Amino acid sequence: MSKKIVILDYGSGNLRSAERAVARHGVDVTVTPDRDAALDADGLIVPGVGAFSACMEGLRGVRGDQIIGRRLAGGRPVLGICVGMQILFAKGIEHGVTTEGCAEWPGTVDRLEAPVVPHMGWNTVDAPEGSELFRGMDAGTRFYFVHSYAARRWELAPDPSGLIQPPLVTWAEHGDRFVAAVENGPLCATQFHPEKSGDAGAELLKNWLATVS
Repeated sequence: MSKKIVILDYGSGNLRSAERAVARHGVDVTVTPDRDAALDADGLIVPGVGAFSACMEGLRGVRGDQIIGRRLAGGRPVLGICVGMQILFAKGIEHGVTTEGCAEWPGTVDRLEAPVVPHMGWNTVDAPEGSELFRGMDAGTRFYFVHSYAARRWELAPDPSGLIQPPLVTWAEHGDRFVAAVENGPLCATQFHPEKSGDAGAELLKNWLATVS
C-alpha cells in the first residue's frame, strides 16, 4: 500500500507546491486541517511561512501543537518546513514580541544577524555524519532559503546517561551560523524549502519518505 502523507493546513505555508513535491514520489498526499487524518497518517508535514506568531495562532486553531505532540509521543514521523521548523522551538522573538512555540526543542528563534536580511536564495549546508535527510548528497549541494529569522543556537543539552542518541543538527551560514535542519528521531525539520530546492530538495524528501513506515 502507498504511504499516506498529510500536509497540515493551518492557514500558512506553500501547501500546493509541497503537495506536488511529495506526490512526485508516488505516495498518497492529502492537504487538510483534519485532526484525525493528521494523527492517522504515516507521515505528517508541517509547512509554514510568514510570522512566527501568526503561524502559532493558526497552528493552535487546528490543534496542530497537540497533533505534533501526540504523533511524537507515539514515535510517528513529523517534518517541519521553514516556519514549520521554527515553531518547534520554545519561543520566537519578532519585533520585540515573544511568542511561545511548541517547545519540542529548547531555544529561541530570532532575527538573523547579517548585512542583508532576509536571507533569500541558494545556500550550502553543513550536515553531520550519519544524516539520513542528506544521505547521498555532497558537501556542495545547495538548498533554497527564504527567511529573516532562525534558531542561531542549539540549546538541547546532551543526555547525561548517554542512552539517548543526540539529535543530528545541520548548520548553514548567512552573516552568522544558524540551524538549517534537525533530525531528532521521528521529528525532522528544515529551515530551507525542499519543495523549492529542485533536485536536491526532491532527494531530501525522498530520503525523509524512506524513514516513514
